[in-house]
Amino acid sequence: MSGFLFNEIIFGPVKSRRLGVSLGINLLPTHKKICNYNCIYCECGWNKDYVINDTKLPSRANVKIALKEKLEQMKKLNKTLDSITFAGNGEPSLHPEFTKIVEDVIELRNIYYPLAKTTVLSNAGLLNNQAIFEALTMLDNNILKLDAGTDRMYHLINRGSENINIKQIVENLKKFDGNLIIQTLFLKGKYKEDIIDNTTDYEVNVWLKHIEDIKPKYVMIYPIDRETPMENLEKISKQKLEEIASKVNAIGIDTKVYG
Repeated sequence: MSGFLFNEIIFGPVKSRRLGVSLGINLLPTHKKICNYNCIYCECGWNKDYVINDTKLPSRANVKIALKEKLEQMKKLNKTLDSITFAGNGEPSLHPEFTKIVEDVIELRNIYYPLAKTTVLSNAGLLNNQAIFEALTMLDNNILKLDAGTDRMYHLINRGSENINIKQIVENLKKFDGNLIIQTLFLKGKYKEDIIDNTTDYEVNVWLKHIEDIKPKYVMIYPIDRETPMENLEKISKQKLEEIASKVNAIGIDTKVYG
């Protein structure tokens, strides 16, 4: 699978199940994915390299110009907007000007659509960087990934750096003091001799303990929805997702299930 890639800096708006009318910002190349993770389910395909120094990224100035033009156009047409969302072809916070771009986006949002939310979809793998953490706290909706309870399952699913572990990730997520949303994709599969399954009782219970420690505003639970780079991954049933959601609700945290 070559993967689905966004071919513009500003894309949409689209009608999102999670965010309403959402205008996307892609801070990464339009011709390939760049990410510090290599998730087995990623709609953008495999991450062939994690090098940004020699890659053409949109400049801060170009992002601001493109967003301003789009917002002006939407305003003239009396279009509604619920969210301006950092998403795109990989991890948005990898952009070296991410912090300043966040400031620009908030400035433009305040001018054109003051009631719209600013949102990021992030894998939470770069939160050791204080500047990135602080930039994320400026946004209204921090939607951050936690796909596993154990280190083994985390590395099988997300394929992050060996230097990153679940304990570290959870400690970083706790620093948001509850001002975040956790997103978790549940799946099953097999890679060589490894069984990949974050829906087992053991995995879910360890993950639940992390959720209890993080205390997010709520948890988004969802299955595979599009073609994946790893073949033969199993989409989890809505019934199973609802069962997991009920366990989250039982510890006093709301969930939203997308089947």
